[in-house]
Amino acid sequence: MKKKYQILKIIKRVWFTIAILFTIWLFYSYQAKDVPDSYFESSSKISVKDSDDYFLFEPKQKFDKIFIFYPGAMVDPKAYVPLCRKISENGIKVYLIKMPWRLATKGYEIPKQLDLFADKTKTYILSGHSQGGKMAAQFVKENPDLIQKLILIGTTHPRDISLAESKIPILKIYGSNDGIADEKTIFKNKSKLPADTKFIKIEGANHGQFGYYGFQLGDDSATISREKQQEETLRHILNFISK
Repeated sequence: MKKKYQILKIIKRVWFTIAILFTIWLFYSYQAKDVPDSYFESSSKISVKDSDDYFLFEPKQKFDKIFIFYPGAMVDPKAYVPLCRKISENGIKVYLIKMPWRLATKGYEIPKQLDLFADKTKTYILSGHSQGGKMAAQFVKENPDLIQKLILIGTTHPRDISLAESKIPILKIYGSNDGIADEKTIFKNKSKLPADTKFIKIEGANHGQFGYYGFQLGDDSATISREKQQEETLRHILNFISK
């Protein structure tokens, strides 16, 4: 009996060690990579602010649209700075939210808590990648009057809730090589979105290249470059926002 107890104790220690090492690996793998330092600096077109709750990219010219972005779970928010900055350079104010502990489920109410929707003369667009997309959908479900457009990127959600009756325009962008949010599952949950939801597939795109970070467990290899995938994502976002 004592020997059995010792074996179980050893097994628990091994699993605990593996879990710790896996968490450390995830944290490292999901760190932002290859993001130029200049992306965090203000320019003649936009001002950049780094606060405890978000990165802010604000056009120096007059603007009428505000874009709020939720990172994927465990992903360093800096990984989405290139996309968010380029959106802002097109005359749109952008908030890139920093989720507590990098968990989208913990910080999706930050925009409301900080009263980022105070200016009623502006159009508000909410977006998110992966689990960030899940929580963006959740926010729209809970606050249907605050958001005018929703953009879901590389996510199978909404899955556990339904936005089928939502009246706002919704865009879903996904990659043909996404091993996390695969096309089959995305369309399996299609009924949870309005019938006029626009679906855009980026050929050759995978899950991780929607941001600038390392390999994500379960993802497939992309057959286009990160730059090309980002360029296509930006183009579809701007086209959707402008309509």
